[in-house]
Amino acid sequence: MEYSVQLTFREQWLDERLKFNDFGGRLKYLTLTEANRVWMPDLFFSNEKEGHFHNIIMPNVYIRIFPYGSVLYSIRISLTLSCPMNLKLYPLDRQICSLRMASYGWTTDDLVFLWKEEDPVQVVKNLHLPRFTLEKFLTDYCNSRTNTGEYSCLKVDLLFKREFSYYLIQIYIPCCMLVIVSWVSFWLDQGAVPARVSLGVTTLLTMATQTSGINASLPPVSYTKAIDVWTGVCLTFVFGALLEFALVNYASRSDMHRENIKKQRMQCELEHAASLDATSDFIDTESNATFAMVKLKPLVHHPGDPINMEKVRQCEIHMQPERPNCCRSWLSKFPTRSKRIDVISRIIFPLVFALFNVIYWSTYLLREEAEES
Repeated sequence: MEYSVQLTFREQWLDERLKFNDFGGRLKYLTLTEANRVWMPDLFFSNEKEGHFHNIIMPNVYIRIFPYGSVLYSIRISLTLSCPMNLKLYPLDRQICSLRMASYGWTTDDLVFLWKEEDPVQVVKNLHLPRFTLEKFLTDYCNSRTNTGEYSCLKVDLLFKREFSYYLIQIYIPCCMLVIVSWVSFWLDQGAVPARVSLGVTTLLTMATQTSGINASLPPVSYTKAIDVWTGVCLTFVFGALLEFALVNYASRSDMHRENIKKQRMQCELEHAASLDATSDFIDTESNATFAMVKLKPLVHHPGDPINMEKVRQCEIHMQPERPNCCRSWLSKFPTRSKRIDVISRIIFPLVFALFNVIYWSTYLLREEAEES
């Protein structure tokens, strides 16, 4: 919430007490290096945190007094200024940082600061900032009224745009890669427990470390930033991939338990059928009883029978085979529930992550454009 600036500060005023003879234009101005020899405005930087003058090799200051009493004061200063920032769109944000100059003790009845009419602020042409671009600057007045009176104030608003390419390379692309790497576990065999667990835990810890590193370089704020949404969702996807393996492992053990019960049941049925066959053979050989044969009359429909053809048509309609379900027929290729969970995760996780990317970038880029306008 601060920025540092090195500037050459100039102010000019008229003091008629300092008029002198220029000897027919041969004397343009007088130069002083000690500011305490003339009257000076009591200007200060109201949002300054710290600052210092430059004294190498000589003090970087001069005072020029012109024959008609005009005084030009110039000094080189380095300042660290406060800049309250709104980081809701970070790192897709723009920030406005101000430089405020005001009178400390003289009210507007005695002293008024005015901007120079032509080109009051000059910026070096080769200005380069590593993470920001200075888009423009605006000059304005910021007079303040207190219990002791009204004080003159000038301000410069500097509009900075954060360079997004750095964050794209350092944050967004690595987070995407970590999320994609966590999906590799969906393609590993469900029996490869050490490989899947180590992959899930490693990606989760790496994602958590990167998130803490991002927040360490930012001031603690009470609202959610754009980067918090991104890292939070990526961390959720990585954690979800780890939970998916826990679900697959549980389903695999459940499938094995069900298969063992099924085998035991089939074995019992086979043993019971074998015992029944042995009993029937014994009865056939030892018994001399006679059995009465019952003649059954099959229920066959003949063309001459008086049956309502409309009912037959309705039966034919209701007994039509059901249409095959594509999803069910595709999932039927994977007999176990654990394998089905892996296959579904291979599709659901990338689709949901792609949908999140569409919503995220469209939302924050539109908000960035609205803020710019």
